[in-house]
Amino acid sequence: MANALEAALRSDREVVLRATPPFSGRMRARLHALDAGGGSDGDGGDEESSNDSDASAPLHIDPRDLVADVPPYPEPDDTAAEHPDADLEARRERHAEAVEDWRERVRERIGSSVEIEVDGDPRAVDVVALG
Repeated sequence: MANALEAALRSDREVVLRATPPFSGRMRARLHALDAGGGSDGDGGDEESSNDSDASAPLHIDPRDLVADVPPYPEPDDTAAEHPDADLEARRERHAEAVEDWRERVRERIGSSVEIEVDGDPRAVDVVALG
């Protein structure tokens, strides 16, 4: 989830979490760039296909909708400004630590449910972060 949020915040692309039909009680959403094209689901695998022409469309969920009070992402320039006397390697290490701290704060703020629209009807679904 933190990876999806990071990609959405750091990219010019529209990045979402995508769940593809058939839907079940326990599903995994995968990182997906809506403008990617080419049949990829955004994580290197092939998009699942359905032979059922009446199948529901995939769900696209903005990762920002799953996190309460999204913390600001640590920019490299901000990290460098906080440690102006550090050498390049030390700045890289400090920035990596800042990003990991940010990811942990995101994990702590993931909501327990989200309302999504399925076939025109709003539905509340439970959200569980894996790993």
